[in-house]
Amino acid sequence: MALSKDQANAVWEGSVTDGGGRVTVASAAFPEQPITLKRRTEGGRGTTSPEELIAAAHASCYSMALAAALSRNETPPERLEVSAEVSLDRVEGGLKITSIELSVRGTVPGVDGDAFQELARTAEQSCPVSNALRGGVEITLQAELA
Repeated sequence: MALSKDQANAVWEGSVTDGGGRVTVASAAFPEQPITLKRRTEGGRGTTSPEELIAAAHASCYSMALAAALSRNETPPERLEVSAEVSLDRVEGGLKITSIELSVRGTVPGVDGDAFQELARTAEQSCPVSNALRGGVEITLQAELA
């Protein structure tokens, strides 16, 4: 039996190039968000993309995984600032998420740089979102203490 199940829903109207859609999350943690192909392939503000939502999921999941690893080490963090940058590229046959760059800057009393690096790598290996994406996407990690 699953520990938890979360749900998101999307509605799309119109062609892929001229149409648009919206995405909602069942928890109502954030309001309905508009989605468009233009935002996905050209960037911009005002709408989101699947890649941005994956980046948010990965950054938040990794921050929890690293906080857990540091807590098990009896050196809980004061603060972790995590960024995830998802790259979408054109490949033969369409679009593909090719890489995710995780970056973390931590304020962690009692941990030196080498220990932080090791715990950061361990956390990436245990992060459920990393593990869901691993294999088809290159994941890199940069970790540093504040």
